[in-house]
Amino acid sequence: MRGVLVDSPQRGLEFNAMDLFQQTGQPPKKDSPLAVRMRPRNLDEFIGQQHIAGPGKLLNRTIEADRVASFIFYGPSGVGKNCLAHIISNITKSYFARINAVSSNVSEMRKLIESAKNRRAVSGKKTILFVDEIHRFNKAQQDILMPYVEEADITLIGATTHNPFFYIVPALISRSLIFELKLLSENEIRVILLNALQDKDRGLGDKNIKIDDKALTFLAKVSDGDARRALNALEIGALTTPADQGGYVHYTLEVAQESVQKKAVLYDKDEDSHYDTISAFIKSMRGSDPDAALYWLAKMLYAGEDPRFIVRRIVICASEDVGNADPQALVVANAALNIAEFVGMPEARIPLAQATVYIATAPKSNASYLGIEKALSDVKEGRTLEVPAHLKDASYKGAKQLGRGQGYKYAHEYEHHYVEQDYLPYSCRYYEPTEIGYEKRIKDYLYKLKKDIRYKPQDLLT
Repeated sequence: MRGVLVDSPQRGLEFNAMDLFQQTGQPPKKDSPLAVRMRPRNLDEFIGQQHIAGPGKLLNRTIEADRVASFIFYGPSGVGKNCLAHIISNITKSYFARINAVSSNVSEMRKLIESAKNRRAVSGKKTILFVDEIHRFNKAQQDILMPYVEEADITLIGATTHNPFFYIVPALISRSLIFELKLLSENEIRVILLNALQDKDRGLGDKNIKIDDKALTFLAKVSDGDARRALNALEIGALTTPADQGGYVHYTLEVAQESVQKKAVLYDKDEDSHYDTISAFIKSMRGSDPDAALYWLAKMLYAGEDPRFIVRRIVICASEDVGNADPQALVVANAALNIAEFVGMPEARIPLAQATVYIATAPKSNASYLGIEKALSDVKEGRTLEVPAHLKDASYKGAKQLGRGQGYKYAHEYEHHYVEQDYLPYSCRYYEPTEIGYEKRIKDYLYKLKKDIRYKPQDLLT
């Protein structure tokens, strides 16, 4: 029996996009890479991006109605930007011209635009000008496109991995529909791989390939949402692995690891290893062991964990476990969160590591955490108090007649910007600053200010 044997095939999704396509009507060559041969030919074969290309969504409706305006597709590599342009060209029967902003120049653009104008005048046929890496065009190059987009001499489709609102001139943005494409899910990548293994005309379906489910899962995970990367790894492993005596190529986990030059790590999202590792990471930071914390961070990053999940735990640890012993820890953690979101992987590993080390080596105090837990417990158990009259809002007309704000003492009118008054109807203490790090300064300040024995520094206690 010829074809593909898999442990647990999954169906039911659509198909996604690759790169490197030729002019409309010209199928890929048989010796083209698998990622090229398996590019979807229409929206029915397109997998992923259901938020824009799914049934009834704006992009889908626009393409099906042949009311295509200029588009800019924004998103990571290997998620379908280039292929969507090709699908649009097929459906609309438009002439397809492609340039790359890295290697193109003004002269080449003018020739393509002039040809598009002539084509429209002679035959009425539309021209789609696909500009890959459009963020590489400078302002002058982008401005050249403006009048021709305005007059519909060309339909511009730009693809970029960079935020178009930062890199594309506003005039071009205002004349284009912006669609953000997302990383493909592991399940979507898995379906793309299965399609390639089962397709006898364009894929590997005419080969005798047995693929282990672990290998399939590993490729789907390690590709980081990039379909092109997954298909390239599948192809190189399938074509370089010798067949067994029965004529079958056995695509194992070891073959998959070798194909992407990356080791499989025991780290299954939503399973024990996932939660155990993040637990070890947090406890290592709390326990002031930067080396252990960096190891668990490295394991999670290597295994493909979402950096946003990791950095959220770093921020929480900075507040819960470091707290006011070093208030700067929360600033560093929040900076790491913003930077990681902005630069993405792999560069995000650097600010994540910096924040991890900072928090692991910072003095620790959970006094703020314990304080809010005590206060919440009081509220939960029914100690809900009315705001004292002198603290109530007195800014509106008639507040004085109701006695609102009467007797309130404005702290800035007193020495040291402090005056003794009641802010709760009863005496309580939720926040108990420690003698550690910056929090010792807080404790000293409160004692000097209030002369409250509860805040008296240890070195003054007798």
